[in-house]
Amino acid sequence: MSENLIDLPRERKLRVMSYNVQVGIHTRKARDYLLGSWKHVLPHSQRLPNLDRVAQLIHDYDIIGLQEVDAGSIRSNFINLTEYLAERGDFPYWYHQVNRNLGQFAQHSNGFLSHYKPDCVEDLRLPGFIPGRQALLAYYEAGKDSLAVIVLHLALSRRARLAQLDYVADIVNQVPHAIVMGDLNCRIHSRELQRLFGKTSLREPAGNLCTFPSWRPVHNIDHILVSAELEVLNACVLDYQVSDHLPIMTEIKLPEGLHLQRLERGQGLTLENYVQNLAGK
Repeated sequence: MSENLIDLPRERKLRVMSYNVQVGIHTRKARDYLLGSWKHVLPHSQRLPNLDRVAQLIHDYDIIGLQEVDAGSIRSNFINLTEYLAERGDFPYWYHQVNRNLGQFAQHSNGFLSHYKPDCVEDLRLPGFIPGRQALLAYYEAGKDSLAVIVLHLALSRRARLAQLDYVADIVNQVPHAIVMGDLNCRIHSRELQRLFGKTSLREPAGNLCTFPSWRPVHNIDHILVSAELEVLNACVLDYQVSDHLPIMTEIKLPEGLHLQRLERGQGLTLENYVQNLAGK
């Protein structure tokens, strides 16, 4: 590394995290899947306290990609969990994307939180045999450069994942810098990711970071991939057991031409106004 992480000014560093939060269910062992299965469809008293713990963790990061959040249904007490984490984590910008709309019973979603104002946020419909899977694309025009951040929760089928990552590769190849993160449901040496790496400049900086299951992580299915031009300063899994997944984080040195301006809550647009602006585009 040409510069030490500590020596870099704050505006030259970007701290990103990807976290499958399992709709706020604290899963500590395999049998909890059976004993706690009702928590996926009904409200329970520990969901929000568990998410409060997540909010404490994510507070100091710049950009967060969330998987398995709910946009407001019976099981979440009709609370949009992405908005809840944005409020509790002091993020001025947030966006949610519903992938499976089961009405009042469940609103399966991806989420995006940021201390930086994206120039645009888009829903990208992913190919697949079962409709509904989407990617969330946030685009930052900053200084003389630009950055795309893509949040994913890929299908369980390998054939579908191959098609979905081919689609993502086409998006990545259109932008100067990209970060792709999420629960990809495949490992670093899988055919799907190796094909993605062959088609793009994306790479995973730390290799075999295992995140699942959280109580005995042996599978690396959560990933943060970065384009080759972005210098990675640190990448690791965080031992923070709330979900059945562990969160993964990466610290990136921003290129000279990429200037992002951090915004704290209470400055600039409110959450509500920003979401209305996005909806109006």
